[in-house]
Amino acid sequence: MRRTTIAAIAAGLLLTATACGGTDEITTKPNKPAATAEAKDTAEEKPAEPAPSKAKDAKVGDTITLKGFEEGEQLDVTVTKWVDNAKSGDEFTSPEDGNRWIGVQFQLVNTGTKVYSDSPANGAQVADAEGQQFQPTFADITAGPSMSSSVRLTAGSKGLGWIVFETPKGSKVTTVQFTMNSGMADETGQWTLS
Repeated sequence: MRRTTIAAIAAGLLLTATACGGTDEITTKPNKPAATAEAKDTAEEKPAEPAPSKAKDAKVGDTITLKGFEEGEQLDVTVTKWVDNAKSGDEFTSPEDGNRWIGVQFQLVNTGTKVYSDSPANGAQVADAEGQQFQPTFADITAGPSMSSSVRLTAGSKGLGWIVFETPKGSKVTTVQFTMNSGMADETGQWTLS
């Protein structure tokens, strides 16, 4: 009897986990800029060029649209700048010996219909060329104001701030990722840092 109950509970938990889990997706393709009237006129006069064989990966300055768990949760996320070996914004904090800080400035624009309320740093991470991933650390840097730990944006509002990551000095950081819902949403944006 006891084994049957435990098996039933385990099967129920497995079904619940399967039903709640979505399909994780990492997007590296930036949004396309809107075509201007001048660009449309020029495009009509010139023959179309063949499409590139490989899609361009998002880089600093590019925007990726991401969705959250609930209908109406959506952000346009832009990595606006990044700083390697960022300097402390105060005299009391610094990276541990052998480490350095990487600062990444994010702009978040609520393009959904629901209020965005989250701690953006919870959904961010950087990775190096060897595949090691690094989470944010609490630090202020001289590059500019930090991203708030509690961001609330109404539809159409935007937030801007730096998120700081601590990495080994010899690590070549190559990408940064951002995911809504404190890193738990199914869609992740990824930008190449160069």
